[in-house]
Amino acid sequence: MQNPIDALIAEKGVLLADGATGTNLFDMGLQSGEAPELWNEDAPEKVEALHSGFVEAGSDIILTNSFGGTRQRLKLHGAQDRVFEINKKAAEIACRVAASAGRRVIVAGSVGPTGELLVPLGAMAYEDAVNAFAEQIEGLKAGGAEVAWIETMSAPDEIRAAAEAAIRVGLPYTYTGSFDTAGRTMMGLAPKDIHGVVDELSERPVAVGANCGVGAPDILAALLDMSEAQPDAKIVVKGNCGIPEFHGSEIHYSGTPELMADYVRLAVDGGARIIGGCCGTSFEHLAAMRKALDEHRKGARPSVQDIESRVGPMRNKAAAQSGADSAGPNRRQRRRARA
Repeated sequence: MQNPIDALIAEKGVLLADGATGTNLFDMGLQSGEAPELWNEDAPEKVEALHSGFVEAGSDIILTNSFGGTRQRLKLHGAQDRVFEINKKAAEIACRVAASAGRRVIVAGSVGPTGELLVPLGAMAYEDAVNAFAEQIEGLKAGGAEVAWIETMSAPDEIRAAAEAAIRVGLPYTYTGSFDTAGRTMMGLAPKDIHGVVDELSERPVAVGANCGVGAPDILAALLDMSEAQPDAKIVVKGNCGIPEFHGSEIHYSGTPELMADYVRLAVDGGARIIGGCCGTSFEHLAAMRKALDEHRKGARPSVQDIESRVGPMRNKAAAQSGADSAGPNRRQRRRARA
C-alpha cells in the first residue's frame, strides 16, 4: 500500500493536520442534530470552503467530512443505504481542494466510531464492525482518499476492526484514541499502550496517537507517554482548542491562537510528527499553528510541569496521579461528530 505520509514527513519533518470539522460547519449554518456528512451532498460548497480554509491556513493533511460515515451512524438520519456514495463524495470534495492547493496536501478519510459496543460488552460482532468500516472506507478510497484516518476511538477492539477494514480495502491507515477519562480512553486504553493495539494484523499503521480529549495540556501529557513508550513511532496529536465554555446557549472554546501556537511548539519538542487541532480549532488558530511550526526548532523534551506552566493545568491530573482506572463499559461512546 502506498504511504504518502512517510514521504511528506521525510520532506518536511513535521506535518500540520487540519482543525475542527463540526465547530466550523456549525459556524457555516449546520444545525444541532444534523449529520455533517449529509452536507457532502446537500451543501458541498460549504464543505469545500471548510477544506479550503484549512489549506489556506497551511494544512499538510485535510480530513474528509465523513467522521460519522458508517451505516450505524447514518442510520440515525435514514441514510444507511447511501454509505458508499456519501463517503465517496466526501473524498471527492477534499481531493478537489487538495488538487488546487499548489503544493502537496494529503487527503485522509476520516473514520470515527460506529457508536456501538462490540461483543461481549454490546451486541455488535467484531466481523460486523469490520464490514461496516470496510463499506465506509471503500467509498472514501473510490473518492480519492489516500489514507484511512481512524480517530476519536475509545475501544481497542473497534480500532482493530477499523484497521482490519482499511487493510482489506487496501488503504494505509492511522489511528488515534481520545484519552479523556482519567488519562485513558473511556474503555480503559492508556496512551502508552496505543502502539500495540493492532500487533496481530498484517499491516502496521502509518502513525498512531491522540485526538480530541479535554484540552492541550492533557493531550500533550499523553504524547509524552506515547513517545516514551516508543520513541521512534510517528505520533499524531490533534488536540482540542482549549476547554469548551457555554456563552448563553452557545459553546465556545477557550484556546487562543497564541495558546495553540505554543501547543505546537511543545508537541514538536515532545516528539509528535503530525500535529493538528480538533474541537474548536478555527482557520485563525491553524494559521498561528502553521507559523509556529515553520519558525520552531525542536528543543528539549518538556515535562508535565513545563506543559502546565505554558498552556495551563491538566484536567485529568488528579485522577491520573491517583491511579484511577478508566470509566467502565457502561459509558457512552464518543459524541457523533468531531466538533
